[in-house]
Amino acid sequence: MANNCENCKFRAHYDAKPNSLLGRFWRWHINYCPGWKSYFTTLPDNKKAELRSKYNFRKY
Repeated sequence: MANNCENCKFRAHYDAKPNSLLGRFWRWHINYCPGWKSYFTTLPDNKKAELRSKYNFRKY
């Protein structure tokens, strides 16, 4: 099953307006989303580090 996290419209909204309601919802959502976990855990370490920094993400 492929996920579309790289092109997610909610993620793009967060990138544009991180303090908006939808942006904050997406950021909270990635802590529990099985699709994000699947996407994130398959990335190379350098890309994981970049996303951890960009989204202040500490899981996985």
